[in-house]
Amino acid sequence: MDNTLIADAFEEMAELLELQGENPFRVRAYRNGAKAIRELDESIAEIVADGLRDLKDVPGIGQTLADKAKALVETGKLPQLEKLRSETPPILHRLTRIPGMGVKKALVLHRELGINSLDELRKACEEHRVRDLKGFGAKTEASILAGLSIAEAASQRLRIDQVERLEHRLREHLSKLPAIKRLEFAGSYRRGKDTIGDLDMLVISDDPNSVMDRLASFGGLVSITARGDTKMSIRVDDQFQVDLRVVPAESFGAALQYFTGSKEHNVAVRSLARKQGLTLNEYGVAKLETPDVYIAGASEEDVYGALGLNWIAPELREGRKEISWATQAGGAFPQIVEQSHITCDLHMHTHASDGLFSIEEMAMAARARGLKFIAITDHSQRVSMARGLNPQRVLMQWEEIDRINAQATDGFRILKGIECDILESGPMDLPDEVLAQADWVLGSVHYGQKQPREQITQRVLGALANPHVDAIAHPTGRLLGQRPPYDIDLGAVIDSAVQHGKALELNANPMRLDLSELHLIAAAGASVPITINTDAHSIDGMDVMRYGIIQARRAGLLREQVLNTWSLERLLKWTQRSP
Repeated sequence: MDNTLIADAFEEMAELLELQGENPFRVRAYRNGAKAIRELDESIAEIVADGLRDLKDVPGIGQTLADKAKALVETGKLPQLEKLRSETPPILHRLTRIPGMGVKKALVLHRELGINSLDELRKACEEHRVRDLKGFGAKTEASILAGLSIAEAASQRLRIDQVERLEHRLREHLSKLPAIKRLEFAGSYRRGKDTIGDLDMLVISDDPNSVMDRLASFGGLVSITARGDTKMSIRVDDQFQVDLRVVPAESFGAALQYFTGSKEHNVAVRSLARKQGLTLNEYGVAKLETPDVYIAGASEEDVYGALGLNWIAPELREGRKEISWATQAGGAFPQIVEQSHITCDLHMHTHASDGLFSIEEMAMAARARGLKFIAITDHSQRVSMARGLNPQRVLMQWEEIDRINAQATDGFRILKGIECDILESGPMDLPDEVLAQADWVLGSVHYGQKQPREQITQRVLGALANPHVDAIAHPTGRLLGQRPPYDIDLGAVIDSAVQHGKALELNANPMRLDLSELHLIAAAGASVPITINTDAHSIDGMDVMRYGIIQARRAGLLREQVLNTWSLERLLKWTQRSP
């Protein structure tokens, strides 16, 4: 069991303990422990295996958490966690997904109004029964009603990072069964969608019953909703659906292609097959006159090859350009951006504002990840709750960056940057004479997100027109499952970015993934450069870059369209500054 899964277990413990009204200090201990493990640069499992070391020597881990981490490493289970899951009504999780709904209010709704579903809560709000509860009122009731749609969507779909953690747990659980010869995950998760409604698993095995028995013993299982000879469906954790199919080896590639989708992609591929006198289904490729004699199916490469296509990356399978790309003369497939192309990260924070580490520590971690340069972009002064930097502190930080760069011997470069707020009234949060000294300036909206469409759009257009602003960070402000995008005219923003030669950010944090893939397609189609950034507030935060890459690939972004694939010299030339 890796550090991420242990940290996830501790975070879930904290949430469940809080929902049960447990001592806040105990709740905080689990949260602090999860944070410490997530930021640890070595494996908890390796520390446990080392007889000369003790887990409680890790900062943030006491004896109790050390014992539980050891149990997770050695058994893959935590009895206390399973007990808490069984004792906590699932509705409490869903209630706390409503924006502004804390644990205390969720408990009051459940206990005093007997709320056991989001539908019951909607009805209670519409009947004005919520406003009569102590600590609520008409305004809170209206806010809950407005936020219910977000909570309802969150209960039906999970973010890609949440499903990724579930996938790791399922893979670890099932991989211990010798009868499983191969296991792959399909569906929208394999295609890299930002949110996912269910998870598909495909398995090669000669013993389907043992595979399904093994799945039935999964620790997060809530219920088995269907079981047949080779198919099984279960609900896990917060009622999320997982579907299992056991398929023969000779059909595995065809099944993987079929169940990966999308529907639009599969329709296009089947249409192409028919034009060639072929038929394609989940069992393989065959000639129309002999549909039961398959000529390909064991691998996806064989399936696509039988149709005269190059293999198509799952992220591209949305029925857009992928078929034409895969049939280009000479087999030349456009160079879609990949993780290996990334040279830099242009949005990250240090402990000067709301980050956890120093400039040197973030730079060292970036070097370790193979990056050539980074931009330090702490918050500006308007974000006071994050200890945003005023002009004096900004200039002091940039002097420190100059000193660090002067001492570097490996060519690694730190850019002097800032995430500068676009004020509610329109102007930038820092004066132009300060911004003019930066290497890289991100404009961002953190306040006034409920302003009218025209007003918030004009704020962003004003920032794009500022000669010192290079890009707009997380341009729509969305938080998946928590906050919808603010009402902004993205078409006008894209047009302005073209006019002023500016970039738009794809924030790689899986809670944001902002811009969306459709907005990315529109921006790239207008030749607006995209910068994929992690917005890291810690060393581990840099690892979310992969989610941004997945999102960019889904939009079909080419390597050249992404600023983060450029050299330092090219980037600084683009910003019209000298290296």
